[in-house]
Order: sequence, then structure tokens, then C-alpha cells
Amino acid sequence: MLKLLVMTTAFFSCMVQGNNAFMNNETSDAANLRSKTIYDFKVEALDGSTIDFSKFKGKKILIVNTASKCGYTPQYEGLEALYEKYKDHLVVVGFPANNFGGQEPGSNTEIKEFCKKNYGVTFPIASKISVKGDDIAPIYKWLCNKSENGVLDAEIKWNFNKFLLDENGKIIAKFDSKVTPMSDELTSKL
Repeated sequence: MLKLLVMTTAFFSCMVQGNNAFMNNETSDAANLRSKTIYDFKVEALDGSTIDFSKFKGKKILIVNTASKCGYTPQYEGLEALYEKYKDHLVVVGFPANNFGGQEPGSNTEIKEFCKKNYGVTFPIASKISVKGDDIAPIYKWLCNKSENGVLDAEIKWNFNKFLLDENGKIIAKFDSKVTPMSDELTSKL
């Protein structure tokens, strides 16, 4: 009888522990399923520092894939003007990418010097990344997939595509290359 009691106690103990483990796994699975927000991203900047998107809470964010040898490269000037004009409630973040026609061949140092010298850029610029394909950077995977961002599916078709996010980090618009930074189409949403 004592043997049966010990075995029964051991059985129930295992059941409780197993159930707790199941519940803990279920809780962690639920946490893992929580959608990422833009504020979960930290990326390396051109100078090696970190751009932490959580620091932009309460501001609109304009994310732009950039290139130094593109017909749209002069948009750096407009991006800087936009940043200066609205920087109390907007941050612009550039993401140099060499995905289109090899138009961003430079190193991070070369890109930084080019932007500063030619356009006086002061807004944050990330290290060079990929904005499409198998090696797409996680932040662009998030931006381009509704299953991750909860708003829209998007394709980056060329340099200087722009995503505008609201003060809560939600995408409110995507603009193609031809939409200039200071255009009414963009500024009306600020």
C-alpha cells in the first residue's frame, strides 16, 4: 500500500510539473508570437554607433533606402531640409543599399564622407544593408511584410523608396523614389 501511495504521489507530481512546463512553453510561445514593432530594432550607424528606434517614440519616422550614385541621390538635400524643418517631431533615417545597379559601392566611411561633404547630412544613417532579396536586413523584412508590420506588403523597386511611420511606430505611407522629400504628397502627412 505504501508503495502504491509513493507511486501515485510521484505520478501526480510529474503531471503537475509537466503541466507547468507546458504552460510555461505556451506563455513563451505567445510572447514569441508578439509582433515586433519598429521600436524593437537597433541597427548599426555609419560611424559604428547604434541607432535605437525605441528612442524615436513620439516622433514620426521617415525611413529611406539611399545610394550615392543614383539619379535620385540629390534627394539627400531634400531629406536634410525635411529633417531640419520638422526635427522636433520627425526623424529621418537613411539606409544605404547597393541592391540597384551597384549604385552604392562605397564603404560606410566613404558613404558618410560623401553625405556630409556633398549634402551636409546630419540625420542618422545606418550602415550599408540589403533592402531586398535573400540577404534582406531584418528591419526591411519587417517594413515590407504585412505579416510582420501589420499594415502593408511593399516591394522596394529602386533607391530612395520611403516609409513614413506615425508617432506610435505604425506605417502610415510608403512612397516610391519619384516622391521627393519636400513634396506636398509627403509633407501633408507630417
